[in-house]
Amino acid sequence: MNISDDLYQATILEYNRSPRNFHKMENATHLAHGINPLCGDDYWVYLNVDEGGIIREASFDGQGCAISKASASMMTLELIGKTLDEAQALFEKFHHMVTDGRETPDDLGKLNVFSGVWKYPERVKCAALAWRAMESAISGKKITSTE
Repeated sequence: MNISDDLYQATILEYNRSPRNFHKMENATHLAHGINPLCGDDYWVYLNVDEGGIIREASFDGQGCAISKASASMMTLELIGKTLDEAQALFEKFHHMVTDGRETPDDLGKLNVFSGVWKYPERVKCAALAWRAMESAISGKKITSTE
């Protein structure tokens, strides 16, 4: 193991043990359900978007592995204050990072702890599930699956 692996593990464990914004949002303007049928990860993503298209609140609820929960938690923190277009662009960068490693550490800040996930294809779906649900929510779809 190296310092990057240690940071990854510590971050995943911290956000899994103490997820941020982990609750159902009653006043959500956008929501979607994300399911990974192979492993059982199952999350709802909630957004409260104002009239100007800015995400004022973001939360998630459900169950899944440590990677999926940490990714969802960190995602909600990153989304607050962004426009829907910025959220879509963030999704695309994150998705490319975890699927093929194209993004650099500076592009995604703290989310960079997931930069090595692309090396483990079985974990990519875990890291990307909540993000796919968020993308579905902002595009008006109510459900998404990793399959």
